[in-house]
Amino acid sequence: MTKTEFPPAIKSRPVYGVLAPRPGALHLIVADGDGAAAVTDLLAKASDRASMLASTHIIYTPGPDGTDRSADLAALGAAQCYRAPTIPTLLPRLQRVLIDAHMGTQFYLAGTEGLIGQAERDIMATGFPATDIQKEHRGSTVRRVQCVHCKGITENVATDPFKCSHCGLNLYVRDHYSRRLAAFQGVNIDAEDPGQIPQSVVKFK
Repeated sequence: MTKTEFPPAIKSRPVYGVLAPRPGALHLIVADGDGAAAVTDLLAKASDRASMLASTHIIYTPGPDGTDRSADLAALGAAQCYRAPTIPTLLPRLQRVLIDAHMGTQFYLAGTEGLIGQAERDIMATGFPATDIQKEHRGSTVRRVQCVHCKGITENVATDPFKCSHCGLNLYVRDHYSRRLAAFQGVNIDAEDPGQIPQSVVKFK
């Protein structure tokens, strides 16, 4: 699956590029689902693939649609390749690796926005600069959304509007994105006209 192209949106909307090899003491790759293809493409572009693989740590989890390409990544021959069953179980592994990471580490994030956003948030919290983090979106476009009313977060939102999984309000999914929360914002769609709710449509796949 090729890099996802998104239409122009508001300034807070994340922007993604294409992963490219950079010199670094450690190459820390975090991916999910079809992000594995971006990782394969990244390593194919390395001028010294063997050297890069020798200092590469891959942390991977299947995508929200069940896509699991962990076998493809394991076959690459990286120094370390870890498969987590879910994003919540992947993040503690990432946080543990970050404890020992030093300046000069290069970060490569690939896959869905939910995974990329949470990984970037945790990396930035340790003090690494944004310039050391590359991001490429591949695969599902489902969103991680915070209800601005109850503050609960609903994962893998595919429809707009949708019902908050915490408070039950019908929410409109905005393009406004919080990097601190690694989530888009959902706002009550029928606050002024209770019960007047547009038909829900699949907007994110």
